[in-house]
Amino acid sequence: QSLNALLQRIQSMVAAERRFTADAAHELRTPIAAIRAQAQVALGAGDAQAQRSHALNQTLAGCDLASHLVEQLLTLSRLESAANPLQEETVPIQQLLQQLHAEAQGLSQGRHQIKLEVASETALFGSESELRSAFGNLISNAVRYTPQGGEIVVRWEAANGEGRFSVKDSGIGIEARHIPRLTERFYRVDRSRSRETGGTGLGLSIVKHVLTRHQARLEITSEVGHGSTFNVVFPASRLVKSAAVA
Repeated sequence: QSLNALLQRIQSMVAAERRFTADAAHELRTPIAAIRAQAQVALGAGDAQAQRSHALNQTLAGCDLASHLVEQLLTLSRLESAANPLQEETVPIQQLLQQLHAEAQGLSQGRHQIKLEVASETALFGSESELRSAFGNLISNAVRYTPQGGEIVVRWEAANGEGRFSVKDSGIGIEARHIPRLTERFYRVDRSRSRETGGTGLGLSIVKHVLTRHQARLEITSEVGHGSTFNVVFPASRLVKSAAVA
């Protein structure tokens, strides 16, 4: 029975990898097809400068999307690799969030009100690059899926023996049936909208893997038409009291 169970597990893993490969190929096919189509438009534009410029801009956009997808696939591969142990250090959360806040404002281009609330000077013990990736994905998602004029609140606090990073938005919200699947690779609530905003369907999967490596958990609450809140909760073992408040 144990041998059969092992064989079934191996078969399941192989099937999952095949699905992932097929999904990745499908996702890459779209920007590649767009690049090809726009390149053909540019070649056939003749002296129509405006048409050629538009086609070339669309080609560049397709290249950017394909490049971003490949980078995220490589990030996932590194996070899942047993040969990639967690590189740990004390991460100054206040400084990290200030940098991410500035990046979010650049992404928003003034379309949103983005607030940063740092309620604790407590730092985290972990990988700064991985935490930057996870937090950055959650913040950029909020910017992408919040309509113009909306509000986004990024907050860090430490209480009751836990550290809590949260991103709250006044965006479109998510139906309850989608929430359990949000961290699946390539899962999208609205595929067409995701493509329009530059989403790859891998961001929350990356977040999940980073949090697993940091013994943290993701809590999601949302109401359609009223926004969403993504909470990342870290255990006490990951908290480092700042020397400034020690």
